[in-house]
Amino acid sequence: MSPRKARIKDIAMLAGVSIGTVDRVLHNRGEVAEKTKLKIQQILKETNYSPNLMAQVLKSKKRFHLVSLLPDPTEGNSFWDKHPLGMTRAIKELDLFPVTLSQVTFNLLSEDDFQKKTDRVLDLKPDGVILAPFFKSESITFCSRLFSKNIPFVFIDGFIENTNFLAYIGEDIFQSGRVAGQLIDMVTPINKDILVVNIAKNIQNVNHLNNRRQGFLNYFEKVGCNTGKKININIPDPSYESVKIAINKIFKKYPGIGSIFTSGSKSYLIALYLEENGLKSINLIGYDMLDMNVKYLKAGVTKFLIGQRPEEQTYIAVKKLFEFLSLNKIPEKIEYLPVDIVTSENVDFFI
Repeated sequence: MSPRKARIKDIAMLAGVSIGTVDRVLHNRGEVAEKTKLKIQQILKETNYSPNLMAQVLKSKKRFHLVSLLPDPTEGNSFWDKHPLGMTRAIKELDLFPVTLSQVTFNLLSEDDFQKKTDRVLDLKPDGVILAPFFKSESITFCSRLFSKNIPFVFIDGFIENTNFLAYIGEDIFQSGRVAGQLIDMVTPINKDILVVNIAKNIQNVNHLNNRRQGFLNYFEKVGCNTGKKININIPDPSYESVKIAINKIFKKYPGIGSIFTSGSKSYLIALYLEENGLKSINLIGYDMLDMNVKYLKAGVTKFLIGQRPEEQTYIAVKKLFEFLSLNKIPEKIEYLPVDIVTSENVDFFI
């Protein structure tokens, strides 16, 4: 018998048990003696048994409704335009299966709107949820509600520990901050200061930006060569006028700045400032392949962009949730995706 073609009845015959007993072990249902369970599991392993996904799901006739809760794409932050593409692609590939997807978005400048939209998600009675935990405190509360209702959820774009999440797909945020630190360290004169810019309304509650910043600073604490000051600034208003006022003050106070790191996707605001003020010698590094970010990268104003593969994040998230719901397949808890280091020379490969 070819191991690849083993069927449940083959497993049952080898184990000397009924098909029903094998089925209970496969789906972790009902009582099976420990000795019998271990024997069946060993045979499953030896025969390389894999379930027929299509047959099992179509036979069950159960429908699964997935709901995503992600930030609303805006003109200033088109990064979130990419995530729906991944979910749409995954649902299209699952077209033969009884699975549907509803998309709910929230204002990434408003914790109150996030809370309101969590109620909307629950009103849709999801079987599984895909969540970007943008606001840490409110996300923890929502995760507790999901867990209490036995609704599995998958994080993308960052995760919060101790929230009983099913899986996380995305960058290693802390480590990507360290990568940014290494890149800036290579291009910054050793005695020049480095400015770290966070553009967010309530930075202490924005999980991924904090983790990136910590990773960035950790690099210099551990192995970085640069001996200049590491200056942190938080800008709550993402308008260009507010950014310009804040950066003007910093440059007056610290004229020795040689490089700037932006922890989020709005590096184009800093690039515009550098361009307007003729500050061509300052190195700038930021995140995400927004059109405006790419524009300044190609123009040489931005030195590096770090890409997070947003479409791949949501594509994998949908697949993991569906396999868990339909086959009780426990996914790998943490699946880190590679971060892309993008320069003016290779940017066209990522567009």
